[in-house]
Amino acid sequence: MNGTKEESIPEGHDHHHGHAHPHEHMPCENVKQNDRVLTIRAHSGLSGDILLAGLLRMTETGEAETDRLLSAILPELSGTVRLTKRQVNHIGGWFAEVALPHQHEHRTLADIVALIAASGMDDAAKRLATDTFTLLATAEAAVHEKKPEDIHFHEVGALDSILDICMSCELFTRLAPARFVVSPLPLADGGVACAHGIIPVPAPAVLELLEGIPVRPFPDDGETITPTAVALLRCLGATFGPWPAMRVERRALVYGTRVFANAPNGAIFACGPRDDG
Repeated sequence: MNGTKEESIPEGHDHHHGHAHPHEHMPCENVKQNDRVLTIRAHSGLSGDILLAGLLRMTETGEAETDRLLSAILPELSGTVRLTKRQVNHIGGWFAEVALPHQHEHRTLADIVALIAASGMDDAAKRLATDTFTLLATAEAAVHEKKPEDIHFHEVGALDSILDICMSCELFTRLAPARFVVSPLPLADGGVACAHGIIPVPAPAVLELLEGIPVRPFPDDGETITPTAVALLRCLGATFGPWPAMRVERRALVYGTRVFANAPNGAIFACGPRDDG
């Protein structure tokens, strides 16, 4: 898979988490009423915070509305996200600045599913977020030879995942693109430090989620793609390939937290109507 044509994730992947195909979650009325295309060109990386920042820009969501949406997910998330400008190698882009309260709470998949169900999120966003967490837990369970219900999302990592996943799903359902096209994902060699010591990249959970997804080499070492990002792409119904035929109306260069030696870490987001002419 070299990314020379657009490829969708195989239908067979759905047996991993027992949910309907992600495209079924999109509000049909929205999809029929617009021909909006969303594309992400992941030139050096993709993570939950990059997706969050990019979707905030594509939906043009301001601070007050961001806080309202965050409060609907969890009251303690209000005021934790600010979209800011950042320069990397003297090139300006956008960055999601996140300041989370410290928590000592470990959450199981059931805890998070219950939290999502009780939230004030849109129903379509609730389904997407639940599917994403279920897929993440299933991947982690496969790696650790456990059952998904026995997987724990720990402390700040759990809150960070709740923020990135729930907010991204909320924003994506608002945008409601008829097509969602992502570039082949950049992967590097090397290792990443975690609770289990130094593990090779792609991290085992990412590797578990990559089935059927086109990838390409990235020249630096280290983690370029996070499990949260891959799980979101799958559950949001991404297809993979080159730039789609579209008229660009909104665009953003978005940076992530990690810094690479030779490349800005991030992705290009663009949105606009389909243009086959």
